[in-house]
Amino acid sequence: MKTVFTTGEAAKICKVSQQTIIRCFDSGQLKGFRVPGSRFRRIPRDQLYAFMRDNGIPTDALDSGKRKVLVVDDDQDLVDLLVDHFERDARFDVRSVNNGFGAGMLIKEFRPDLVVLDIMLPDINGLEVCQLVRGDKTMDDVRIICISGMVEEDRIQKLRDAGANDFIKKPFDIDVLTNRVCQLLDVETAAQ
Repeated sequence: MKTVFTTGEAAKICKVSQQTIIRCFDSGQLKGFRVPGSRFRRIPRDQLYAFMRDNGIPTDALDSGKRKVLVVDDDQDLVDLLVDHFERDARFDVRSVNNGFGAGMLIKEFRPDLVVLDIMLPDINGLEVCQLVRGDKTMDDVRIICISGMVEEDRIQKLRDAGANDFIKKPFDIDVLTNRVCQLLDVETAAQ
């Protein structure tokens, strides 16, 4: 378990900008130390935990150290496959939902780091879910990988314009998806 964090790591855990962490550190709101002989700041786990608790920031990401992934698809077989795959990987905490409305609710509650989002959902489509996420400034750091069997370049571009970070065509290799997830979350691609 990690005991000391950089300002960048603390920012990802708290889901704020690195500049916010630096300002809080420099003002004394967030306790830590500077690396001798450099300008680098370091934050001990207990100080980061206290800062998060005092500011109403959920501490579950710090507690588990896992990155949160939400799988949204109405194909239950695919959902089961993806959930099983991510649950076996100790780096991830995974949840799933099978419709767009539920995705909107669970995104606000679960606060995932990344959403694997099917475009063709039975109620609210993936494009609308992207717009919902991107319309909330508190979710700027949420990464979105859209998945779909449709491949028209203009529709893919509309998804990117709505805030999708990546697109993968179905059917896909699960290892390709995992590598893209790791790239977007800045996680080592080899299992830890």
